[in-house]
Amino acid sequence: MLRNILYQQLEERNLLLKQAYIVRVDDTVKAEYLSTTLIKLITGPRRAGKSVMALQLLENQNFAYLNFDDDMLLKNFNEDAVIQGLNEVFSGYNYLLLDEIQNLPDWELWVNKLYRRGVNLVITGSNSKLLSHELASTLTGRYIQVTVLPFSFTETIRFNNQIHPLEVNATPTETGKVLSLLQTYLFNGGFPETVLNPGILRNYLSSLFDSILLKDVLKRFMIRQTHQFYDLSNYLLSNYTNLFSYNQIKETLGFNSVATVQKFIGYLQEPYLFQHLTRYNPKIKNHKKSSQKIYIIDNGFIQARSFELSPNYGRLLENIVFVELLRRNYKPELDLFYYRSRNDREIDFLLRKGHQVEQLIQVCYDITHPKTMKRELDALIEAATELNCENLWLITWDKEEQIEVNKFTVNLTPAYNWLNINT
Repeated sequence: MLRNILYQQLEERNLLLKQAYIVRVDDTVKAEYLSTTLIKLITGPRRAGKSVMALQLLENQNFAYLNFDDDMLLKNFNEDAVIQGLNEVFSGYNYLLLDEIQNLPDWELWVNKLYRRGVNLVITGSNSKLLSHELASTLTGRYIQVTVLPFSFTETIRFNNQIHPLEVNATPTETGKVLSLLQTYLFNGGFPETVLNPGILRNYLSSLFDSILLKDVLKRFMIRQTHQFYDLSNYLLSNYTNLFSYNQIKETLGFNSVATVQKFIGYLQEPYLFQHLTRYNPKIKNHKKSSQKIYIIDNGFIQARSFELSPNYGRLLENIVFVELLRRNYKPELDLFYYRSRNDREIDFLLRKGHQVEQLIQVCYDITHPKTMKRELDALIEAATELNCENLWLITWDKEEQIEVNKFTVNLTPAYNWLNINT
């Protein structure tokens, strides 16, 4: 039985390798990953392209493949029989790809054993805390981690065979096409399947949202308050980019305790569904005392599941910027925060490097009204003065210029340009 399963997985691997994909890892990075014997750990949300990233990393290599989203493999799994079968079915393999490893009970013990035996491993998984916590305790210093998120805007441009205006002397027509793509990206997000087939977005992402809740959270943590848990997920989705407090949610949704709210929100962050942002305070112990902001990992979920009567372009753009900052390896509570000045003016994103505030970013979709411009600039200048930061950015829909205010320079940049920086 197990031998037949492995042959089926060989066939599955070969079919996947024949498909055409958007390139998500360049040859230099690929060579660096393949040259190390450390475990290559690829994490991210379900259906974001982790398996494709792994296949691109290993293409043209002799590698064995085990997909643990296969119930038959899980039911018939036996360590010794699997190793024997791999050597028969994938003869002479140099790498072993373990796909969606979190589905295998006590997987980290088996991975540790394989690593000690010298197997060169590439692993994918959809649960951030599961992977990081268990690896931290059992495989300290033995792995490198790569997080795969839905397509960036730059990848979406490539998928649509467009050239970014920053790369050429773009005509107004070419720039207009890119703005049209950004408008679509603003609503639809970047999950590969929905970029390929926009018509399926609502059904596909609504089902994916439910699948993540059921498989990655409810079943795993054996949550009994199912109704309250779904209410919480819908509440957070409807309030993306907004401030929240645990006590406020407790009162609004009728939870018995703040501790339960905290626990459930933590569960929703583990499969990369939601992320929260804390307020920056030079005293670390004060970071979590203020209200927090909530973000969703992809704008497509908002389109598929939110109860908005009309789109809020400003909030949609802010959510895109947040996810892009995650893609650029900024980490909430470590080097990514929001900020409020002494006069309670909010800065959307504060980026820190070490103990220094590196950059302040405001996001405003429509900056054409003078009062709006003044509000955004006043917030940036006040925060810059308090934090001694001169790297100030205001991300807009399509306006580009530099503005001098009180000896500070504010860089206004169109979102389509900023989203293409350092990607």
